Amino acid sequence: MAESIIGPTSHYFYSQRLKLHYVDWGNGAKPLMIMVHGGRDHCRNWDWMALEFRQHYHVIAPDLRGHGDSDWAIGSPYAMIDYVVDLAQLISALDQRPLTLIGHSLGGAIVLQYTGVFPENVKQVVAIEGLGPPPEMISQAPAYQRMGTWVAAMQALARRKVREYGSIEEALARMRAENPHLSPAQARHLTIHGTRRNENGTYSWKFDNYVRATSPYQFNLKDAEEIWSQIKCPTLLMRGSESWTMQWEQYERTRAFRNAQIVTIQNAGHWVHHDRLEESFRAIREFLAG
Repeated sequence: MAESIIGPTSHYFYSQRLKLHYVDWGNGAKPLMIMVHGGRDHCRNWDWMALEFRQHYHVIAPDLRGHGDSDWAIGSPYAMIDYVVDLAQLISALDQRPLTLIGHSLGGAIVLQYTGVFPENVKQVVAIEGLGPPPEMISQAPAYQRMGTWVAAMQALARRKVREYGSIEEALARMRAENPHLSPAQARHLTIHGTRRNENGTYSWKFDNYVRATSPYQFNLKDAEEIWSQIKCPTLLMRGSESWTMQWEQYERTRAFRNAQIVTIQNAGHWVHHDRLEESFRAIREFLAG
């Protein structure tokens, strides 16, 4: 980000006794827009998008529980229901409805769930790569095996040490390896805001390792469709042509939506809004303009 740009202010709210962080880009008199990041990400993921829309919206970007500068949950599996109640709590605290919601990946799933449950509160919703994993990534093992695998994974995570990097440059290399589409400036910005400096001088990612755990309960397409079918507002479903997610229509993931526009951004991976920033701006601007 350019050094001359004034960034957002940090604020906190509470949900289920957790102190959760969000950033506010100002313009409180404008219509509210909340941007929700994906798994193992953080609220400053949205800075480029926030700069684009803050002149016309009151842009808020929360750190999900277990991510960024929000509290880590104690004894929680970081389930979708917890994330949705956190978003509901934030929206209640801001008390500015109807609003516009934008989410990426896990965040995309969260904003769609919230919108389906509280359709009267949402004016427009954008989900980037937010329709869940493809069928081949969903375990078909019996429930007792999935539960056993999950217990073993949780025990392994309890023994897992937080990864330490000797410098920002070392963490930056990991960031760039994870997403080679990122420009050097993007990768550095995301790394600086996504790490904390430890007492011994090393750097670690801010997210809780327990967010890595995959629930033993299957992605329930029937339940998801029931919720998606309740969405009344205009809906934009964005995806990257090079993403690992899937061709949604092939698996009938879009049939439940009443009023959805589907946009595929070419030459973009899972982080569509980073990989093809201008194309993402254009698609979202056109959608928001109606």
